Amino acid sequence: MNVAAFSNPDSETIKAFLQSIKTIAVVGLSPKANRPSYKVAAALQGFGYRIIPVRPAVDAVLGEKAYPDLAAIGQPVDLVDVFRAPEYVDEIVDACIELAIPAIWLQDGVVNQAAAVRARKAGMFVVMDRCIYRDYLSLIGPSDAD
Repeated sequence: MNVAAFSNPDSETIKAFLQSIKTIAVVGLSPKANRPSYKVAAALQGFGYRIIPVRPAVDAVLGEKAYPDLAAIGQPVDLVDVFRAPEYVDEIVDACIELAIPAIWLQDGVVNQAAAVRARKAGMFVVMDRCIYRDYLSLIGPSDAD
């Protein structure tokens, strides 16, 4: 099977997207403060986003109730931010499509071309192998956080 090449949206499109969303489900959010997922999610909270932790066997992270999977959230989510290894992305994309979640962001090093293309073909906004925190700072800046 020939997989179409995936490319990220341009910077202006990403900026407009980041300014339009409110609720971010963070898949793989660690309860450990020294982990990148925790640091990024804490920063996103500081920028004014509502964070929903998605991690089995954890009750809460960053003061928010944690859920074992996306289906358990039971409320609208604007974006799924993924801190999981690339081999888990297919099932995460499947869940996003099934739940009609409009967007998925695969963090630095999370690369799954086929899943990204499939998500985009399903109508999702997709960013892959980029850090949402760094993009927020470079495109919007910390002063626009409110």
